[in-house]
Amino acid sequence: MNVNITTLDNGLRVVTDRIDHLETAAVGIWVDAGARHETVAQNGVAHLLEHMAFKGTERRDARAIAEEIEAVGGHLNAYTGREHTAYYARVLKDDMPLALDILADILQNSTFEEAELAREREVVIQEIAQAHDTPDDIVFDWLQEIAYAEQPLGRSILGTSERVASYAREDLNRYMKLHYRGPRMVLAVSGAVDHDTVVALADRAFDKLEAAVEVVPEAAVWSGGDRREGRSLEQVHLALGFDAVSYHDDDFYPLQVLATVLGGGMSSRLFQEIREKRGLAYSVFSFASAYVDGGMFGIYAGTSPDHLDELVPVLCGEVAKVAGHVGGEEIGRARAQFKAGLFMSLESPTARIEQIGRQMHIFGRPLSTQEVMDRVNAVDAGAVAQAAARLIESGRPAVAAIGPVGGLESYDSIAARFG
Repeated sequence: MNVNITTLDNGLRVVTDRIDHLETAAVGIWVDAGARHETVAQNGVAHLLEHMAFKGTERRDARAIAEEIEAVGGHLNAYTGREHTAYYARVLKDDMPLALDILADILQNSTFEEAELAREREVVIQEIAQAHDTPDDIVFDWLQEIAYAEQPLGRSILGTSERVASYAREDLNRYMKLHYRGPRMVLAVSGAVDHDTVVALADRAFDKLEAAVEVVPEAAVWSGGDRREGRSLEQVHLALGFDAVSYHDDDFYPLQVLATVLGGGMSSRLFQEIREKRGLAYSVFSFASAYVDGGMFGIYAGTSPDHLDELVPVLCGEVAKVAGHVGGEEIGRARAQFKAGLFMSLESPTARIEQIGRQMHIFGRPLSTQEVMDRVNAVDAGAVAQAAARLIESGRPAVAAIGPVGGLESYDSIAARFG
């Protein structure tokens, strides 16, 4: 990676990743603010704000924003996470200045017109309804809610329909004024771009950003517990979560490898034992997510209610087994999968700015590809087994289930399987 970093006088960090052979460029802004930076009364406002940023500024209405970017064959998108919010564009390299200008405009000059806000509230309410009607989506929201009960980190990113319906433009302006400030934002650009040119453009375009005020989100405190809901579905959607580690913990990379060994592909233990050998589930996988001050290791399986009695002990047993022994061949496959995924993602400038934006907020600098691979290659079987044992010993697991859950064993019974 050919990365350069400049911090503007207003605190905005500008990071470019030059790739000369590309004909395109990706431009994005990562804001150090997401769902965990909301109060109870603000739940869902960060996500609504992300929607409204595209609905008109002092210079462009919503149609003009869409037409300008699409007139050059580009596209705009955004997402809200628990710790960050991102706005990004992909364009031909000569149109990079336009993409940067549009992003600067929507993040400094949005008007949040009442008519647009009324329409977009309804759109988000429909999005919330769709999520609740999608059991293999909503089960993960419930898992998060149980894992971090009564905390910002445990609340839904979308918020509730009632809260979203109540938000006015003043709510959006208040959240944006507090969080969308120079030192809490990173501009990342990847492609056939010149660093000095990007810096000069950014210096002119982001002229309204203010200095940051200190905002300390509520610390992540694992609680664990159980939430299950009976619904008339063909399958039970089951998710388990364990208290895991932050990005900064020594076990971060061992847990990434563990997630692959346990349930990260067709050769993984869960896939082979639960799907291939026993036919208990079509979909089964594990994942390791992290935050700046905590994390979750999770497992998901969707199965028929008739298979619950066999699935749960097998699934829990595989977690216990991996804490006892991991083979060298398994570690080798996991490393290869991680390496392939990393290098494949680096072939996309959009994925590269995603990586840069997150790493700048988390570590204060981009991590080189070699540094990441060195850390992955340093993970051995002992480190993975130790990380797995640490999960089991970490305290109360989180359990979420939706569907015909009558045959699912009690929470205490599931928790007892992990000691």
